[in-house]
Amino acid sequence: VLTYLLGLPGNEAMLTVNPVVGETNDGYLSDIRARPVTERHVLAAIRAARGGPVEQGAVGAGAGTAALGFKAGIGTSSRLVAPAAPGGPAGRSGTLGVLVQANFSGTLTVRGVRIGTPGSRPGDGEPRGNSCMIVVATDHGLDARQLGRVARRAVFAMGRTGADFAGTSGDYAIAFTAASGRPAVDDRALGPLFAAVQDAVEEAILNSLFMATTMTGYLGHVRHAVPLDVVTAACLRAGVLRPS
Repeated sequence: VLTYLLGLPGNEAMLTVNPVVGETNDGYLSDIRARPVTERHVLAAIRAARGGPVEQGAVGAGAGTAALGFKAGIGTSSRLVAPAAPGGPAGRSGTLGVLVQANFSGTLTVRGVRIGTPGSRPGDGEPRGNSCMIVVATDHGLDARQLGRVARRAVFAMGRTGADFAGTSGDYAIAFTAASGRPAVDDRALGPLFAAVQDAVEEAILNSLFMATTMTGYLGHVRHAVPLDVVTAACLRAGVLRPS
């Protein structure tokens, strides 16, 4: 990352830069001691980055990750949200988006319904924890302290999907704003953003699971995709999903 940043035009005299790089442990499906990702892979990934729809499921850094006993990976979601103080008018609408690399233990829960696997318990044989990364981006006028508050709410949302927040799981979120000339948001108006980030993270985690496919990895270890028919049936029985 430093090589890329220092090599950009206009950065010839740059003396300090602070890249942020995160990691999760995908050692169940991957041979992490092999360290196959090299500088050329990182540079190629950065230079190939484009706008538009984001691939989800077992792609990119999510190729080897698992969550809640099933194969997972990358998930994303976003919300249009207008900050508003209690009893006051809504402010200017903006976007809040999240990108999740799901890799944590617990029991898959969809809209409050715990999902089991026939004949076994989700997560059998899987190391607990392994860490979840969440990136939150918004164009609202938030300062660093407010972004920290939003990031904490993002982690809270993992509980909605059944995370057990195991002691060996380094679950965290970072948040940033791309606001330019947007008015500052008053603390009293943050409620809708807190709600939006939790909704978006919950959806992104479920997307990372529902769009992943079964994978056989290192030493023959297998992580199965979520059986969508089982999820649908359970949600129909619980009345949280209407028949189509």
